[in-house]
Amino acid sequence: MTLKGKTALVTGGSRGIGRAIVRRLVDEGARVVFGYVHDREAAEALTAELAGVVAVRADLADPESVDALFGPVGDGLDILVNNAAINPPRLIGEVTAADFDRVMAVNARFPLLAMGRAATVLRDGGRVINISTLNTVLPAPGIALYAASKAALEQFTAVAAREFGPRGITVNTVSPGATDTDLLHAANPPEALEQTRLLTALGRLGEPADIAAVVAFLAGPDSAWITGQNLRVTGGLIV
Repeated sequence: MTLKGKTALVTGGSRGIGRAIVRRLVDEGARVVFGYVHDREAAEALTAELAGVVAVRADLADPESVDALFGPVGDGLDILVNNAAINPPRLIGEVTAADFDRVMAVNARFPLLAMGRAATVLRDGGRVINISTLNTVLPAPGIALYAASKAALEQFTAVAAREFGPRGITVNTVSPGATDTDLLHAANPPEALEQTRLLTALGRLGEPADIAAVVAFLAGPDSAWITGQNLRVTGGLIV
């Protein structure tokens, strides 16, 4: 277990990719605190399944949620995974000021504030992993806010890598491609997903565990010389 004795904080950990990340970090020996906002039943099921895991309800649109999420961490953190995000589909002509404020608050402002708080509690040699999306380089109609917020997150990653580097703390981005989650199926018709599979070099959709494996690698000791990078974990959807 490469993360034995480490403490991790994962946002959006109750379902999908976040849930797989929580499971994988626990499998590697980490103590994990994770956040959720809506799916209390799923969060409680995960805490019942995995010993030592702590779930915290927090709406990331509220800046005070930083305090709630970091409370169980105490004064020592080794791994921060900014995974939570929202993606309400809006054509540019339909975007409202309220839409902009909420998407940017959850997807960009909160991770930035979380990294700022983490800077005070991360141990030297710690890890920060931000989950972005392939859509920052593969845009599509209706996702202007989502793609823009994730592009901001990628820039925060690059700057944080420079700022945190003197302490041996690495900061990287993981950008999943089409990953087989409920959210993916809710947003795409079956024919679009089949076309995506055909365009992917490895011939399938990603699984949450595929993304979690890369996160676990970046969280572990073998990634110590990788920082400021964006790993596009897409199975070859873009090569």
